[in-house]
Amino acid sequence: MSQRMLSSILRARPNVVLRRAATPALIIPHRFSSSDSHSQETFEQFSERYVAFFQGAQDLFEVQRGLNNCFAHDLVPSPGVVEAALRAARRVNDYATAVRVFEGIREKVENKQQYQAYLDELKPVREELGINTKEDLYFS
Repeated sequence: MSQRMLSSILRARPNVVLRRAATPALIIPHRFSSSDSHSQETFEQFSERYVAFFQGAQDLFEVQRGLNNCFAHDLVPSPGVVEAALRAARRVNDYATAVRVFEGIREKVENKQQYQAYLDELKPVREELGINTKEDLYFS
């Protein structure tokens, strides 16, 4: 009986044969993504693209999606992009998103002086649109 079991086990086990798969000599992996076309984009092109995007945004979802994409890059958006985003947020009547734009800027900049420079440059727009920062709204 042990002879019979042994032969069954040997027949049931898969043949372990290392075969070389038929592959081309050179395989170059390529990852397709929507951001591939923007990989060599300059800062000015980036800014122009997002200003145009925010100027054309028609609803809150588009504005928030654009902000999410814009802030996902490893750079701080230019004041022109921030202004376009603020105007888009107010156009779709979402004050909270406009305030959160400044929170995003505060997180992206390297120090308080850079954040203050953004606030100073965007002060006329903030006053025109009636947007306060989180610091103005809540004293900690």
